[in-house]
Formats: sequence, C-alpha cells, structure tokens
Amino acid sequence: MKKYILKIECQDEKGLIYRICDVVFKYHLNIETNNEFVDEDNNRFFMRASLVGNINTAEFIGTLEAFLPKGAIIECVEAAKKDIIILATKEAHCLGDLLIKHHSGELNANILAVIANREILRELVEKFNIPFHYVNSDDIERQEHEKRVLEAMSKYKFDYAVLAKYMRILSPNFVKHYPKKIINIHHSFLPAFIGANPYKQAYERGVKIIGATAHFVNDDLDEGPIISQDVINVNHEMSWQQMQKAGRNCEKSVLAAALDLALEDRLFVYKNRVVVF
Repeated sequence: MKKYILKIECQDEKGLIYRICDVVFKYHLNIETNNEFVDEDNNRFFMRASLVGNINTAEFIGTLEAFLPKGAIIECVEAAKKDIIILATKEAHCLGDLLIKHHSGELNANILAVIANREILRELVEKFNIPFHYVNSDDIERQEHEKRVLEAMSKYKFDYAVLAKYMRILSPNFVKHYPKKIINIHHSFLPAFIGANPYKQAYERGVKIIGATAHFVNDDLDEGPIISQDVINVNHEMSWQQMQKAGRNCEKSVLAAALDLALEDRLFVYKNRVVVF
C-alpha cells in the first residue's frame, strides 16, 4: 500500500466533498487525514488529503476532473522525499541548520547541491559530501551572473530552490524559470529596516520584537506570498550583536518550518497568499 497526497483547488460549490469522497471510495482508497478551506471572498475551495492505497495517479486525477468545476487544479503525488538545492552567500546559520537536519535524516528532502556567490561556505558544505558550486558575482553584470547560476541549477532536477541568506536580488527573468519554487528567508524589518545591517538599525530604533519571514520569491522584492513567520521579544539591555544572534536563531527556525510545510505538500499559493494546511 502506498501513501499519496491529494491537493485540490477550484471554484467553490455545493457537494464538492461528497463528489471527491465518492471518487476516492471507488478507487478503494482510505483517507487518513483531510483538511478543507473556503475563501469566501473569492469563492475558492482548497482541500488536502492524505490517502492510502494503490492507484494510477493520472487516471485518478482524470476521473476527479469530471466531477469538479471547470478549471480545477488537481495534484496527486506519492508521498516521498523531495529534492532541493540551496543558494547561499556568506552566512552559515540557515545553511548549517539545513545541512545538519539533512545529515541526521530530519529533513524530508535530499539536498542535491549548494550554489554560492562566495567561497567561504565551501568547507562547511563539503564536510557533508554535498556538491558545492561557486559562481563569482564580483565585477560581473547581474544578468551574466544569473545566467551562470541558472546554468549551475540546470544540472539538477529539483522541487524547490532555497535561498539560505543568499544576498542577491533576483531579477524577474531569473524568477520566471522557477515560479512558486524559490523559498526565501528574510528578517521581518521591512519596510522600516532595509539595506545593510538591519539588526543595528533595529537596535538604534529601540525595537521590542524582532522576527523572520519565509516567503516564495516573486517579481516584487520581498513581497512574495508568505509561508511562515515568527517573532521574539528583545529589550534595551541587548546590544545589536545580541539581537543579531537571536534574530538568526529565529531565521533558521522559520525557514526550516516553511520548508517542512513545502516538502509535505501543505501549501496552496493563490494570488499573493499562501493557504497552509
């Protein structure tokens, strides 16, 4: 018996659950878990179910389409580890956390490679026997650099690209190659604290909370659909270096949480929002 993840997104109408469950029953599948949500403002229905049985997924999807509203988006995949690549620059906290989780079997993914625009993290990555690709970004136009990064990425077939503090702004031309497939982690200071050293800026402003946001990358800088967020309390006794340390801990936990959701097929990206089950 195999385990499958079924995801359905379509226009909402009466009887959807009944029709879906009827097809599931006819294919002799057992529903282990099931979640639904209706966005009433947009009359949009979302459903995620964990199924157990043995099916031809293409045939199953085809049967479901006949019973659902026109234009329904249906995915049914066998539950299995996904493949990811990681893009990084110099900071090791998010990358290191993912490498350790991968090494210990806690990460529900295979890390195929790490691509970086600095050499500084090569030694760390190679300790885990993972390919490291250095794509120099100095003294080179962004368009050419992105071309070389895309060439390195094209060597791998992956489900998601994870920006583990990859400190480069991606152009729309780059993003269009992997829509809804690039996940970024960012400190939650936008728009007040943009640019270099946001923790020092936050310290100077006397903030009382700091946090992190994991989101899908789109054409608008740091405005992609949000997957996961968290905040922690800080106070006047903390230096900006202490805030930075606390913030980095928050960043890596938020990124790991968002990645877990993506790897378990728990996300629906609709317009500029993410429905999370």
